[in-house]
Amino acid sequence: MALYVYKFGGTSVGNVERIKAVAEKVKKAHDQGNQIVVVVSAMSGETNRLVELAKDMQKHPNDREMDVLLSTGEQVTVSLLSMALHELGCDACSYTGSQVKILTDSSHTKARIRNIDDARIRTHLNEGKVVVVAGFQGADEHGNITTLGRGGSDTTAVALAAALKADECHIYTDVDGVYTTDPRVEPKARRLDKITFEEMLEMASLGSKVLQIRSVEFAGKYNVALRVLSSFKEGKGTLITYEESQVESALVSGIAFNRDEAKLTITGVPDLPGVAFKILGPIADANIEIDMIIQNIADDATTDFTFTVHRNDYQRAKTLLDKTCSELGARNVTGDDSIVKVSIVGVGMRSHAGIASTMFKALADEGINIRMISTSEIKISVVVDEKYLELAVRALHAAFKLDQEIES
Repeated sequence: MALYVYKFGGTSVGNVERIKAVAEKVKKAHDQGNQIVVVVSAMSGETNRLVELAKDMQKHPNDREMDVLLSTGEQVTVSLLSMALHELGCDACSYTGSQVKILTDSSHTKARIRNIDDARIRTHLNEGKVVVVAGFQGADEHGNITTLGRGGSDTTAVALAAALKADECHIYTDVDGVYTTDPRVEPKARRLDKITFEEMLEMASLGSKVLQIRSVEFAGKYNVALRVLSSFKEGKGTLITYEESQVESALVSGIAFNRDEAKLTITGVPDLPGVAFKILGPIADANIEIDMIIQNIADDATTDFTFTVHRNDYQRAKTLLDKTCSELGARNVTGDDSIVKVSIVGVGMRSHAGIASTMFKALADEGINIRMISTSEIKISVVVDEKYLELAVRALHAAFKLDQEIES
């Protein structure tokens, strides 16, 4: 008897017919003698609808109340899926995150899982039931409902798989695996049979929407066998693994991009010890995540400091930076929320030279100016103007021949 955790996203449970189709798939696996835990998201479009309702009530909705509101989306889905399973003669029970006792910290809208009490789930599994769990949510030590941030249902599924020591965790989405890049941007994108945890972690952090970054972190940390599959057609999907096969021939595995970038620059800052902390400290205190950072020293003992944040945090970050500018006696603050980040990722980059020059030449040949550059052992990221996003992705996909199968 194997134990599987299945996760179905919003499009997979977007209407009654699709929920019934999910129930059929789950029942088939359960009838084969497997223990099944199903994690579901809210129905497609429901979270956005709830967000709009909140904005009708309050210009900047209270985070605690937003968690209470948004958690209702998954509650609807778990109950409907459980009903569909019962209709098929498959015994099932549904749980919200707090009922399972998924304990999180108290960071509303961006909570992190601290512990999972799996006793209740194991009891029901041993009774032969399918357990249906609301993704994206939990509760803090005070009993407050919390949510895990966008894509948090992936994290719920992988965390449950780790806690239960599941044989596999299957993430069912509207795509049939992980591709070399988004096929909607580059039609020649190719599905990967395998990708390493390390590569997938970079892809997720750099903008790939297939999996949420924390779910990949969980999977890698607890060695959860993770597979991305389609809800709508059969196939083996993409296996995320520790194995680094074919790294000598696969220079780059994929291209990720993020449209949700914004850039802020504070100029004329006195070049003194601790200035970086004075600039970034208030940003961090506001729970705003910072991505790329560049600092340039001028001849007049001042420095220009540039960093990127999520586009949703742009205005808040700019307000804080304006205040810091005044306090430091800096020259001024400028910003740009019409930029994007494009990245190449591959474990093969460790053992090959010339990757950066190939990337920069491909962009230069298309007349694309690079605004910022960031590198790590297995990735190179560049910031470019938003209008060049699709051209940059297609140019890099061609330059690294990602449309071609790698020979064994």
